[in-house]
Amino acid sequence: MYKNNFTPCHLYIVILQYINIMGATKTEHFSDQQNLIANIAKALGHPARVAIIDYLIKVDNCICGDIVNELPLAQPTVSQHLKELKNAGIIKGSIQGTSICYCLDEKAFGVIQSFFKKINIHLEKNKLNCC
Repeated sequence: MYKNNFTPCHLYIVILQYINIMGATKTEHFSDQQNLIANIAKALGHPARVAIIDYLIKVDNCICGDIVNELPLAQPTVSQHLKELKNAGIIKGSIQGTSICYCLDEKAFGVIQSFFKKINIHLEKNKLNCC
């Protein structure tokens, strides 16, 4: 019935392997710095996460649980956004009692600042030589 003794199961495995290969982001072809900047940019790509960062800047202190009151989102959604920001290294958290307190992680913003500084230097140097 099936050529070469392939069963439907074998065909599904081949398809899944193909999807995995073709769906890969190929991050291994880029430098660690490029991957780091891309991960930070991806984490910043949602307005709720930008709002969380704005709030952390506004309070100028670590926050412990009160951020849910500041956003028009449910607590599980806020928690997911905090997790994404933490995984990208944009914020850091520490456990204090029954709460997790969050604050900005200066290392990630140093990476972003350095990247944009490089872009600004390039733009200033080439602003008259560009199409």
